[in-house]
Amino acid sequence: MDSQNSISGWQHKVAQKQQECLQKIPAEWKIPESLLSSLQLPLAENRNDLIQGDAVRKAGILTERELQITEQYTVSGLLSALADGRLTSLEVTLAFSKRAAVAQQLVNCLTETMFPEAQERAKYLDELKVQGKSAGPLHGLPISIKDLFHVKGTHASIGMISFLDEKSTDNSPLIDILLSLGAVIYVKTNIPQTMMTADSHNNVFGRTLNPHNTILGPGGSSGGEGALIAMRGSPLGVGTDIAGKKAPGRQEVVNKPGSIRIPALCCGTYGFRPSASRIPNGGGRSCSTPGMKFILSCAGPLALDMDAVEVFLKTVIDARPGLYDSSVIDVPWRQATVKHPLRIGVVPPDSSFPLHPPVKRTLAKAVKLLKAQGHHIIELSAEECKVMEINEVAWNIFTLDSGAMEHLQAAGEPPVPALINVQRQVEILRQAGKTYLPDFSHLDRLGRLAALNTKRADLRETWRKMWISHDLDICLAPSAQNTAVPHDMFGLAPYTTFLNCLDRPIPLTNSHLDNFAQLEGAPCSIQVFTTTMRDEECLEMAKIIDQCLKSEA
Repeated sequence: MDSQNSISGWQHKVAQKQQECLQKIPAEWKIPESLLSSLQLPLAENRNDLIQGDAVRKAGILTERELQITEQYTVSGLLSALADGRLTSLEVTLAFSKRAAVAQQLVNCLTETMFPEAQERAKYLDELKVQGKSAGPLHGLPISIKDLFHVKGTHASIGMISFLDEKSTDNSPLIDILLSLGAVIYVKTNIPQTMMTADSHNNVFGRTLNPHNTILGPGGSSGGEGALIAMRGSPLGVGTDIAGKKAPGRQEVVNKPGSIRIPALCCGTYGFRPSASRIPNGGGRSCSTPGMKFILSCAGPLALDMDAVEVFLKTVIDARPGLYDSSVIDVPWRQATVKHPLRIGVVPPDSSFPLHPPVKRTLAKAVKLLKAQGHHIIELSAEECKVMEINEVAWNIFTLDSGAMEHLQAAGEPPVPALINVQRQVEILRQAGKTYLPDFSHLDRLGRLAALNTKRADLRETWRKMWISHDLDICLAPSAQNTAVPHDMFGLAPYTTFLNCLDRPIPLTNSHLDNFAQLEGAPCSIQVFTTTMRDEECLEMAKIIDQCLKSEA
């Protein structure tokens, strides 16, 4: 196939898919021209704060009761009201479906919608309730999911042309678990092309915008989830954390670990990257080469509060996910107790990735508040933390798999601008000449993998010894060197990547500490982490830290 025919071929498929998606939004849920005329258009090129501007209410699609359902209930509150009959699953599902449809028309956060199927599911759950039965602890709760998860009868294209013709024939294990717990799956959310960047933009579904400021990106790779949650179009969403493959036509790496935490940072939500293999992440769409799993991806929640994060983690793990997914470690959820005061290590900025002023300010304020609450702060050194060195190991591991780029090339699909920008940043680092690794160029791929795994194990051991020597309970770190940035400009993510390489459970909290107006509408956050498989303790300590930061706000 020549280049011109290849381009027209993929564009034709995209046009068909976009038309299909548009037709699935009911006519009565289409936003009025009056709302659009009140905004600065085009949205992606002009600052619009859709949250403070109350765009969903102004759309006039939701009733007052539906606005109340989507705005005034926590996840626990919704589950309580569903359990005692104050709310039905159908009205909750309709409310969030309508709000998700409005969000889609404003920030382009969805890929697949299942509104009729979700309503039928909700009716079934309501009938069970009338009979005095419950489907499970999530009975009647709508949950949004990242596009990569398979839902039988829908697409899981991950925004790539090569997967557009394939419908899912089975559910991913996590979807089966959520359904067994009583959840309603109603929408899937947008991701970056190949899930490599923090800009949720692909050739199939287009670009997702940040609802706090539409000229900024929502992060990635779970950026559609972040934007949808921020607009309250979902009470609870599921993302995944890590993506990384080879750059277009180059040997340098493109990477974006942090795919739950970065959208949480950019969109002002909460997220939790659990230890690998605690939450099922198997059976989803991947553009990686099968079997090329070196740094494991993790599924985890995005939500508007820490309580919802806990609801998700506890209910899913209590369902014994190892019975659904052989890659999951079958250990129960524990009730953790933590001591007070906490011994909190603080990861400093790495000289290769200096912090932008609002991030530096937020981190300093958090440390000051935690000290004032009586917690012990241990300032770690950059030499101890080895952020750049760990990143270099991770980036070199990611270069071992070129599967994602092969899918693009096979479909004649061009890379999006964000991919090219990340490639440029890696090239700048390469030309700087600073390296912590020996020359692996004489080794074959298996030899490089062995050498990199050895180095990774050494670094994890270094961190273990440091943790013990400082008697740490938890560590605090910047989520990224920056807040949300203009489209296609996020680049590398060193402060999330190094923790993926170490495999640490990591909640990300909304810092509540900086003025959105000063940041052009960009939220700011921090991430905290403990040692591997101490997810329960990590969550409990994160809740303590979150309450401390909230008290100042």
